[in-house]
Amino acid sequence: MSASTTVEPYGRRVRDAVATRGSLCLGIDPHPNLLAQWGLADDAGGAREFSLRVLEAAGDLAASIKPQVAFFEAYGSAGMAVLEEVCERARDTGALVIADAKRGDIGSTLAAYARAWLGADAPFYCDALTLSPYLGVGALAPAFDLAADTGKGLYILAATSNPEAVNLQNATLTSPSERGGESTVAQAVADEVRQQNLAVRGGSDPSFGLVLGATVKNPPQVGSEHGPLLVPGFGAQGGTPSDVRRVCGSNLDAAMINVSRSVLSEGPDVEKLRAATSGVIKELSQLGNSD
Repeated sequence: MSASTTVEPYGRRVRDAVATRGSLCLGIDPHPNLLAQWGLADDAGGAREFSLRVLEAAGDLAASIKPQVAFFEAYGSAGMAVLEEVCERARDTGALVIADAKRGDIGSTLAAYARAWLGADAPFYCDALTLSPYLGVGALAPAFDLAADTGKGLYILAATSNPEAVNLQNATLTSPSERGGESTVAQAVADEVRQQNLAVRGGSDPSFGLVLGATVKNPPQVGSEHGPLLVPGFGAQGGTPSDVRRVCGSNLDAAMINVSRSVLSEGPDVEKLRAATSGVIKELSQLGNSD
């Protein structure tokens, strides 16, 4: 891997964002139910109005903004054009942009996904991209390589909060873990991502991270070399501040805590959205304290 970019590594930028803005990662999820609640049409135009209103209310407050790609893709080419605009406008707010696309493939196909999201002149701007490793972490090599060159970040799904994932991600491997003894699939994914970080700049400012659900009962053990964390499941999905601390461990200073529903349900009024965003940021500011 090379690191030819002059862009500050994502790992450094995410820690700076947490230090200055807090750890809120605000999702932009134009779900049909929310569009209806906001009085907006279930089409690309409704998704655009929804997204721009969220950015107006919270873009200058949240540490990161996370558009959920699927809700834009559902509207075809018009929806993807809206997504492109939303990603650019989100960048203009000063928030980091995390594209929640969960891409995962092999070879030239994965390389094409990487160009779409991670290239220096990618059509869909983002600072970091979510990826699925379940064709093998090594199959994601084109994304690791391009992200290293462009200073962008990756979040690899390791231990997610959906109940359907428990049996697979908690399955025990026959090969030992880095620490000795048995390893779960989730821990093996986490440790392979750690090795990818060590291969770039000797592991300084690790920019390849993990998705770890706040409600996961048996999360992988992580340290700074496992990179930034994206933590869904907080708040409306049942995750508590104690859960977040348990999952993140010493990586709390590089953790983005994803919140969507509890903020977005306050729309369409911009002031209510802004107040809800500020409230969540204040709540998350207490993560460093014990319960």
